[in-house]
Amino acid sequence: MHDNAQPVSSRRIPMHVLVLGSGVIGTTIAYYLAKAGHQVTVVDRQPGPALETSFANAGEVSPGYSAPWAGPGIPIKAIKWMLMHHSPLVIKPMLDAFMWRWSMAMLRNCTEAAYQVNKNRMVRIAEYSRDCLKQLRAETGIAYDERTQGTLQLFRTQKQLDGIGKDVEILRESGVPFQVLDRSGYLAYEPALALVQHKFVGALRLPGDETGDCYKFTRNLAAMAEALGVEFRFGTTIAGIEQDGRRVTGIRTDAGTLTADQYVLALGSYSTGLLKQVGIDVPVYPVKGFSITVPITDKSMAPESTVMDETHKVAVTRLGDRIRVGGTAQLSGFDLSLKEERRKTLEFVVSDLFPRAGDLSRAEFWTGLRPMTPDGTPIIGETRYDNLTLSTGHGTLGWTMAAGTGRVVADMLSGRQPEIPVADLSVARYA
Repeated sequence: MHDNAQPVSSRRIPMHVLVLGSGVIGTTIAYYLAKAGHQVTVVDRQPGPALETSFANAGEVSPGYSAPWAGPGIPIKAIKWMLMHHSPLVIKPMLDAFMWRWSMAMLRNCTEAAYQVNKNRMVRIAEYSRDCLKQLRAETGIAYDERTQGTLQLFRTQKQLDGIGKDVEILRESGVPFQVLDRSGYLAYEPALALVQHKFVGALRLPGDETGDCYKFTRNLAAMAEALGVEFRFGTTIAGIEQDGRRVTGIRTDAGTLTADQYVLALGSYSTGLLKQVGIDVPVYPVKGFSITVPITDKSMAPESTVMDETHKVAVTRLGDRIRVGGTAQLSGFDLSLKEERRKTLEFVVSDLFPRAGDLSRAEFWTGLRPMTPDGTPIIGETRYDNLTLSTGHGTLGWTMAAGTGRVVADMLSGRQPEIPVADLSVARYA
């Protein structure tokens, strides 16, 4: 599908690369680096891969739905959202200067011009990533409760449906397939919605989107990476970065200082504090999300793929014999407490869409921290230190962008030209 990237420099291969973080981003990078012939070590404080933000996300691989949260009209919408009973946005008042700076930077991206630029960047990496995932699946046979039946974005009001013009224009310009559907149209793809069709006026379908269990994918890919020689050092806490002003010289951990030729930082929301120690300012803030995982009791009444409720910003996804319901954006720092009111919102949406599908009494409740940038685009690329590469800030789209990110980073470190433009993805865009 994609030809091998072309050499642009002569890096020494193989190199020893130390990857910080074993979420879906770090693990995928490690796999592609090993495939490129490098010696790879992955370090993570958890006892296994994908046990934090990658563990129970919404399950969407949705390049067509890749869009920045910052956009025209969002400030007014945000106020309305916070006043809703089942609010998709929660802001906890805190004396957190970084949160307020990040929020102001996001507001500055709420222009038509910024939205166009940011969405195009996001769709570019997300579409490429979906293609890389297809290729990876074909080459390895990796299984993760995957489905390739698209995403359905449901609209409860005509105003919502009429407001998709800008997104449709960008999808068309980017060559992303889409369908605008009336009630009879969306029921052809999600027949279980027939019970509640009166609640929705129409839908936007993105047939190229996929779904799957991010945790299963990451765990299985980690095993494949180990078979290629990747060493995973779990249960190892990262304390700091050592550097000489030009290069990183080591990573301090509770197991001693670890050294390598190249370093890749893929620590999600925890990237910001670590990088601040060495003078790199990344605007990555933890935006808390929640999910419930519900066992299916009637397959005919369950979703076929992913259904997104535009009003509540909640995704309902089928993962094998389970339904994953994910949503809510909460700005509250690194707080990982589970809030019952957030659970009630998720339960309301899945009950409202698929009332006979699953057993809510057996639902598993989870929360994770999405590493968000104010412009929505991840930070992928080089830094002022010539052997430190960043891969963070993927927000709600880490699962969607993982395979493409892994391939891009492996090509960059191997001295090969990535297959998509990446210059505008680096931290330098904030300078």
